Amino acid sequence: MSDPSSPSADVSAKLDALNAEVTRELAARRKRREEAVPVPTPARRSSTAWLTMGLTIAAFVVLPFGVLIGGAVWLYRVHAVPTWVALGLSGLLTAALLALYGGAISQKLTGQARLRFIFTKLALPVIAFYCAYTLLFLSRVNAKTEAVREYYTTVHPLLRVALSTAVLLDRDIVVTDTRREAADYARMGLPTLDNSLHFPQRSGYVHAVDLRTIGRAGWQNLGLVWYFRLLGFKTLRHMGTADHLHVSLAPPGDKRR
Repeated sequence: MSDPSSPSADVSAKLDALNAEVTRELAARRKRREEAVPVPTPARRSSTAWLTMGLTIAAFVVLPFGVLIGGAVWLYRVHAVPTWVALGLSGLLTAALLALYGGAISQKLTGQARLRFIFTKLALPVIAFYCAYTLLFLSRVNAKTEAVREYYTTVHPLLRVALSTAVLLDRDIVVTDTRREAADYARMGLPTLDNSLHFPQRSGYVHAVDLRTIGRAGWQNLGLVWYFRLLGFKTLRHMGTADHLHVSLAPPGDKRR
């Protein structure tokens, strides 16, 4: 039996005391950290949930347009895929994406995804109708003159789909110019640009449009710039006869604006 007054017993007692002190200090620090972390209130949790849901819905809504338009522009500009083939391929991909959306909803509601039915009977017809609408229709309120509206179908199809989609998001967009002739530059007091994308190109289409910027908020014009750029188009803000936004789709391998 060890002597309580021996050196080893004294050291052991000191170690036990030190260990107890360290344990108390760690517990105190843990408690301070827990108290410092704010506990989410029900209102804060609700706001976070709504924000997350809103961003998720926005992503689901935006993604199909990105696949349809951005995918077609990428195929056309980067891989020189013919215009209508590029639009058809991107349309099929978009329909497949919509079918996945619908299948997920159907699976949750009915226990069956029904992907083939949704793809062939719902998604494909929706995409076909949407493309036809954007390719053929431009409202009078979105065209500066009747001539601009009449020339709408001479604009490159991919640019038309992108432009009409933008109009759905921003009803105040006004197209000020599409197709031009050489005489138009003289009439406007500008030097003739022989390589202007406002002239019909080899594709048979006009590859540029001008959009009104005067009388619009700065954030609206900036939003248009980034909308078209993210989809693969080129934009240029310049004066000319008046301040406007020039949007173009150069042919594959062409660096013109």
